[in-house]
Amino acid sequence: MFSKTFKAVATAALMATTAVAAQAADYTIRATANSNENDEDYDGLVVFKNFVESASNGAIEVELFIGTQLCAKGAECLQGVADGTIDVYISTSGGASGIFPYVQVLDLPYLMANDRVAESVLAGDFTRKMREMALADSGDAIRLMTIGNTGGWRNFANTKRRVASPSDMEGLKIRTVVADLPQELVRSLGASPTPIPWPELFTSFQTGVVEGSKNGITDIMGMKFPDAGLQYVTLDGHAYMGALWWMNNAKFMDMPEDMRRVIVDGFSALQQATFASPKRKSIKAYEDFVAGGGDLYVPTPDEKAAFKEAAAPVYDWFKGNVKGGEDIFEALTSAVAEAEADIEAGMAKDLN
Repeated sequence: MFSKTFKAVATAALMATTAVAAQAADYTIRATANSNENDEDYDGLVVFKNFVESASNGAIEVELFIGTQLCAKGAECLQGVADGTIDVYISTSGGASGIFPYVQVLDLPYLMANDRVAESVLAGDFTRKMREMALADSGDAIRLMTIGNTGGWRNFANTKRRVASPSDMEGLKIRTVVADLPQELVRSLGASPTPIPWPELFTSFQTGVVEGSKNGITDIMGMKFPDAGLQYVTLDGHAYMGALWWMNNAKFMDMPEDMRRVIVDGFSALQQATFASPKRKSIKAYEDFVAGGGDLYVPTPDEKAAFKEAAAPVYDWFKGNVKGGEDIFEALTSAVAEAEADIEAGMAKDLN
């Protein structure tokens, strides 16, 4: 009896699945990430695709293009989103800063203390504020859907010595991207910013063109930088590595509300996946770094406060030199203060 019932249920489920698969999707979303299948961005897209296709009962199909099949650089990819040749694209703040300079607020150092604060902030109204600004600046063409994570936290790493205080940074040649803000940060700490393309960084460590960088541990280990001499990592956690997920606004708004709800929920699931993925991947990355002879240093609270004090001029620079800088800085710091208060209030309840 059981086997007959099970067979009937299985047959019905198979027929239903086949029917959904055979049904042509009403909407197709072309999503791209300039990364690879080992990256948090890919993890997020897989969750997004699965959720959206299932929750829409097959009405929405998500096509994934991983790597540089559709576009190669931030400005090019965002132009594709604006034109509608790309529906969804993920960028770092550096990749989008040429078009939306205020997204560099995510690179400001020491504003968010930990994952709980960052995740609370990025799941709330701060992201909606940035969305409003991006829509206005793109003529309602490019919509910020969510902000996740891509690689954990940025920490200072170098080939020369342990860094426990800002004075230890003095004179080090630190690799940065071309954007102004990370260069201002490095200067404020007494080091020399040296823009180097990412593919050239391994060789640059080997030859001494640069002596340090500001990266997450998964990127450091994934690129085998310790083999090029990068042996010192200071866990100062100066910036949360935000991943900005953009969508063609017309594609989103042309969908009926029930499908837009599915998309919004899908990006929420994606965000949670990218929050979690770096935590898991960083465990082995840190273990491998230390096992390979790497020096991993955790600053004391006083040492971290000294880093924040030394970097403080960057806040004024950002507010005075970046379009929209003051507004977005206020939005972020207010959201951080609110998140910290909520977390502390919850902690007080949980401890008693």
